[in-house]
Amino acid sequence: MKNKKITRKISQGMYVLTTYDGGCIVDAVSQISSSDEPLISVAVMKNNYTNELLKKSDKFALSVIGENVDGNLIKTFGMNSMRDINKFENVDTSIVEEIRIINDSLGYMICEIVDSIENDTHTVFIGKLIEADVFSDSKPMTYQYYQENKDELLKVKTSLGKTAWVCTVCGYIYYGEELPEDFKCPKCGVDRTLFEKKN
Repeated sequence: MKNKKITRKISQGMYVLTTYDGGCIVDAVSQISSSDEPLISVAVMKNNYTNELLKKSDKFALSVIGENVDGNLIKTFGMNSMRDINKFENVDTSIVEEIRIINDSLGYMICEIVDSIENDTHTVFIGKLIEADVFSDSKPMTYQYYQENKDELLKVKTSLGKTAWVCTVCGYIYYGEELPEDFKCPKCGVDRTLFEKKN
């Protein structure tokens, strides 16, 4: 038995990762050194457009999300692609070191990319912290908090009269009476066991 829900107990925060012309929601962020110029790592799915943008970039920003964040920010950056929409169009941002940061956040970190590591599903980008600031001392949102409160945060609305399957990781909605046996979420890649049925 492999119950993947245990991974939700890993203590990690929620962030908006931005780079030139794009961004997405991430949670796999770590400080990997504590020198005068700390190194910060972030893992980004390979099929995410932001991954493609980062491979052409020299910097990224991480805006720290608080528990009181507007859920629309998570919907915008976590459930859409810059291939389809301009995520920045209706979001209050500022530009620091040529990268957009989210004003509705607890603060930000700007990192210069110094290395990257590839695995099967993700690229781990490692950046040297070059600029940072704190906007608020409010409580940061953890991945566990997000999982426990995402129904309220995201308020998923499905079409009336249709059976919907909602990805419990990213919120993607599949319409149909049953999920195909080999179904994988087209947004985040998880299998059908992490979908919940909504009527």
